[in-house]
Amino acid sequence: MSKHNDAADGTQPPRTADTRHSSHSAPAAAPAAEVDAAVGSIDEEQITLRGPAELADALPYLLGYHPTDSVVLVALHGSRGRFGGRVKLGIPRSPGEWESVSQQLAECLIEESATRSARPDGIVLFLCQDPADGGAGRPVVERLRPFAQLLRTACGALDVPVYEALCISDGRFWSYCCPDGRCCPPEGTPLVPAGTSVMAAAAAWAGLHVRGSQRELEARFEPLPSPAADAQRRVLDRSGFDLVSRIVGGTVERQQLADETIALARELIDRLAGADGAPPPSGRDVADDRLITHDEAAVLLFGLQDRETRDQAAAWMEGAEAEPALRLWRALARRCVGPYGEYAAVPLTLAGWVSWSTGDEPAARIALSLALRKDPDYVFARLLHEACNQNLDPELIRSCLRGGRAPTRPEPEIEPAPEGAADAARPPRRAVRPPAGRPQGRTSPRTGPRGRTGAARRAPGREEGAERE
Repeated sequence: MSKHNDAADGTQPPRTADTRHSSHSAPAAAPAAEVDAAVGSIDEEQITLRGPAELADALPYLLGYHPTDSVVLVALHGSRGRFGGRVKLGIPRSPGEWESVSQQLAECLIEESATRSARPDGIVLFLCQDPADGGAGRPVVERLRPFAQLLRTACGALDVPVYEALCISDGRFWSYCCPDGRCCPPEGTPLVPAGTSVMAAAAAWAGLHVRGSQRELEARFEPLPSPAADAQRRVLDRSGFDLVSRIVGGTVERQQLADETIALARELIDRLAGADGAPPPSGRDVADDRLITHDEAAVLLFGLQDRETRDQAAAWMEGAEAEPALRLWRALARRCVGPYGEYAAVPLTLAGWVSWSTGDEPAARIALSLALRKDPDYVFARLLHEACNQNLDPELIRSCLRGGRAPTRPEPEIEPAPEGAADAARPPRRAVRPPAGRPQGRTSPRTGPRGRTGAARRAPGREEGAERE
């Protein structure tokens, strides 16, 4: 099977594959991302995957990370099952959603494949979910079996068969298609040792590696734990009214805050760039958190809610500035504690943009999906998410930012806040408001119009943001 050229770990994916059928299954699988659907091109160089074991092993190399709590569908083309488009979505928590999600995922993958290249000849399905602490993989397999069957039925109803359906859990895989216990035992089959497979060899040749699990990558954006979170929340509570009042108070005050925000962000980027970094990601994140005060984080979190200020910050997207800027946006996302969780949509989107701009598409999709979980209607995140999923060239946006122009569609600068606002430090979705008992700010500097962008489709399920590759 040929591998789709969406990158693992931000580089180009392993050079792709022509997959032969095993004794009980058909072609093999292709790349994916987080929630929607996507289609990609096919590289000329090929590798061969044989059987479900190599399919299961190939999945993290195709994504750049080990997916967690995810369903992945991969389109196959031709008699040798070349990889085509793919769709990935968080597994819905409620079984009541499985049928509708199955239909939407099948339609999305098949329709987009037909639009971009050709209608698929088959599909490979992966369900990836680890058991709860202390649990085993087999109960997970049985619990998800009806979901796998609904997905197979949905694809078959569109005249595209599912050649193989695998469940990956607790370091093992199971086939929903093979009834032969000799090759697919009921207790599952251990995944091949890391670095020993044909896909691992191809990835090593291409200079690729698997970073870890999706959960580990997402954890880099999680809010700070207590007591640091409590201290940050107190600062946000204290400073929120004054900062929001400046944003909505008038042109002069707003411009002053914008200038202060950009100057402070510039200072922090220089500070992070000059710091000695700890090699492990977790160590680097902890070190970065210590370099940013709670007051500095509060100014940036509120100041960046202004669209024009955010667009200026997005210009730190390439060269030597990109890496410390990405670290800053990650750190700010971790400062969105307690009721300020939705403020993380901005730094998450900026982190996704820098990742995409520097070629790290898997990291970009994770960050943008997280941003859309925080605010499903955040326009900037939706536009970048769709552009990344469509495999567009980020240079178009970079050129706009270099020229001082916003990279998004025209947006109004302010947005009316709902009546009966509570407090600015704890704003409901899409509005920045002053604290209760104070004059109410009636506008929001966030991003302007909300709503779905053109081709973006959101499948129901656990995750709000849909991501295509």
